[in-house]
Amino acid sequence: MADNNVNLPPGFHFYPTDEELVVHFLQRKANLLPCHPDVIPDLELYPYDPWELHGRALAEGKQWYYYSRRTQNRVTGNGYWMPMGMEEPVITSSSNKRVGMKKYYVFHVGEAPDANTTNWIMQEYRLLDSASSSRSSRRRPQPKPDHSKWVICRVYERDNDDDDGDGTELSCLDEVFLSLDDLEEISLPN
Repeated sequence: MADNNVNLPPGFHFYPTDEELVVHFLQRKANLLPCHPDVIPDLELYPYDPWELHGRALAEGKQWYYYSRRTQNRVTGNGYWMPMGMEEPVITSSSNKRVGMKKYYVFHVGEAPDANTTNWIMQEYRLLDSASSSRSSRRRPQPKPDHSKWVICRVYERDNDDDDGDGTELSCLDEVFLSLDDLEEISLPN
């Protein structure tokens, strides 16, 4: 874990949940409040390929974390980040309240439509547009922070060790049932 620039006491690791990333880090950043510990750097993501994040973003294990400005341009020098699926809500564990959204992206090397899909995944977290830190609307109106400007990103390289190449995974019962088909080929002594 050398060279990851984490300023945490020995024995502490940075493995936040989705809720913690949104509530304890992203909301504070968007509202210009200090984050303690202040370990996640600001990084303009899109000039960098995912393998160039080492030394620039907070590294914990095989994951990198950073704040970035939200943008539609997700093109780097060698490829681009392409969205996967729908946005998922980030829900608080205590009150089941939506506090943010999470979107998955996969990195492609090259230019569309001839680009090659990689194993690099980015989870981009954003706040809800209605998430405001001002709890009292009776007071003098204050300008609301623009939550849409900041996102927090978690980038990692997906392992292919468990893949058999076609993207399907068999359960233990499936494997047992498939092995039963082989019993027909085995001749048992009479």
